[in-house]
Amino acid sequence: QVQLVESGGGLVQAGGSLRLSCTASGRTASVYAMAWFRQGLGTEPEFAASVTWSAGRTAYVDSVKGRFTISRDNAKNTMYLQMNGLKPEDTAVYFCAARRNGDATFDAPSSYEYWGQGTQVTVSS
Repeated sequence: QVQLVESGGGLVQAGGSLRLSCTASGRTASVYAMAWFRQGLGTEPEFAASVTWSAGRTAYVDSVKGRFTISRDNAKNTMYLQMNGLKPEDTAVYFCAARRNGDATFDAPSSYEYWGQGTQVTVSS
């Protein structure tokens, strides 16, 4: 079992920055990759970014490329999402997720077995 806890959300003005953190505990050695999904009002979680735990390979949805940077600190079992140039359309609950299967589709919510409770990001205009 893997437990995930997110932090770092808040209210910012358009153009501002936030850094989200996700700390994993439990059977962390079984994790192949971690990701950030975001969920707006009345929507299902949508893929934002992911990173493989060992090699550090990253992927991003097109709408955040050049603005968001995903990273991980293996020693701290922590993943980060640095968000710059925030836009009102980035407003959502951001969820941390982890998966064990390296062959699974990287941007599909169903590929991830473990989920945090989410942290709210609100961007005002």
